[in-house]
Amino acid sequence: MTDKFVADVGGTNIRLSRVTESGVADIKKYMCKDFASIDLAILEYFKDMPSTTFVSGCIAIACPVLGDQVVMTNHSWAFSQAALKSQLKLDNLFVINDFTAVAHSLPVLSSEQVIQIGEGTAKETGNKAVFGPGTGLGVEHITCVESEWVTIDGEGGHIDFAPVDETDVVIWRYLQNNFGRASAEEVMSGRGIMNIYRALTAHYQKTAEFDDPAQVTEAALDGSCDICTSTLTQFCRIMGSFAGNIALNAATTGGVFIGGGIASRFPEFLRNSDFRARFEAKGQMKHYVKDIPTYLIAEPDHGLLGAAAYLQQQTAS
Repeated sequence: MTDKFVADVGGTNIRLSRVTESGVADIKKYMCKDFASIDLAILEYFKDMPSTTFVSGCIAIACPVLGDQVVMTNHSWAFSQAALKSQLKLDNLFVINDFTAVAHSLPVLSSEQVIQIGEGTAKETGNKAVFGPGTGLGVEHITCVESEWVTIDGEGGHIDFAPVDETDVVIWRYLQNNFGRASAEEVMSGRGIMNIYRALTAHYQKTAEFDDPAQVTEAALDGSCDICTSTLTQFCRIMGSFAGNIALNAATTGGVFIGGGIASRFPEFLRNSDFRARFEAKGQMKHYVKDIPTYLIAEPDHGLLGAAAYLQQQTAS
């Protein structure tokens, strides 16, 4: 049996799956450190699927993809796309940025794979956007052009952080004083949580008890630390303002989605936060954003689904 495969490659793990008509199947995860090169990891998956001959593939990878040579940012793997295609004996091989894959997952995610935050109704072929607070802050847009979905790349995670309320101003001043610039990534990421926490502890003249964002999040969720609760509350507010800005910038009538590894850890806290209120707090433009839906991606395999959607679109006859 001939088939297609997709891979989602991060600095720690590589996850691979077979592409099906409805999505992906036979997902397997390997540790990147166990393989000297990416071809060996992919060939291990091929070996684990002995009844299948793979003829096409798409690799979503956590680094810039600017030409034939791909060099990972947070791992030692580097490869030529043309050489890898030859080594794997493929008819087609596509290599895309991991957030490009995330964006391509948006049109294929079902209502069961997302959690809607607030009101709004998506237009099926309306522009969509996703941002993902994680190690950094990824941002991607996707638009429908002649029945095909096309991503619009950018570095939206590095735009200026714009304060909206007095607490935001405290955080902005902390970032400005310590780093010389306050960017969105410095408040919407793992280190962003710590920056907010440290700014608030300094402002209220408290002692910082934690040095890890997971600890701050846990203390906020169990109610054991008021500063941590304030930190997570403000984190959600800032995400809401940022999401609203994206909606204004790109007319995202198809919705704004939250991906990444952080927000999925506290969906109920997010739903009960001021995220949606800040999303809609756009003054005379409130009417423009109030009907645009916002979602938290709850599907853990959305990177693979997006890579599969991209591959199917590229290889459709």
